[in-house]
Amino acid sequence: MTEGYVCAPYLHNHSSIELKDTWEKSKDVDDMYFVTATFSDECDAYFPSRANHYILAKFKNAIKMMKEIEKYKQDKHTFVFTMDGELFQRDTDGKLNFVSVYHLDYGESDDDIKDVASVIARREKVGRAGLVHLDLSSNENPKFEFPYKNLVVLEVSSDKSHQSDNKYCEKTRRDVSRKGITMTNIVSLSVLDKLK
Repeated sequence: MTEGYVCAPYLHNHSSIELKDTWEKSKDVDDMYFVTATFSDECDAYFPSRANHYILAKFKNAIKMMKEIEKYKQDKHTFVFTMDGELFQRDTDGKLNFVSVYHLDYGESDDDIKDVASVIARREKVGRAGLVHLDLSSNENPKFEFPYKNLVVLEVSSDKSHQSDNKYCEKTRRDVSRKGITMTNIVSLSVLDKLK
């Protein structure tokens, strides 16, 4: 079973509510949050139809999750980030407050991944970091295919403001860049409420 994160638009319509209810009962969904998404300007061409509010769920089974998403497909994109590899996971103080996703420009060598992992591991608020790939689901096909394959997701636990956590992630990104690896933000998710 392959785990990961799914970010489905919450549009206060029948599909959104049905999907939320399904995930609340699902044994394949560990945690579920109501979040606000901030996309980078670079994403405008790839994700023109996006929402402000999403349901973020951590899932255990990517195949089942994709079937559920297709069943409740919406006009705005649903983002599925499936784990390809764990950089690290640890217990942190505070609750999950912020999730940030980046793409990496690097030569895909093991040394590059080790450099990224070592920099991120020094950031004590980061409870989990992993390599993921993106799948999209929507009633509308994007005009341009999302070109980035090397994605990293960071989970930040804190009791600080979302702006503070965003700055914390930005400093982490700059520290990675000093190693000669460009790490560019795609989307940041501010946790507003824990639903499950």
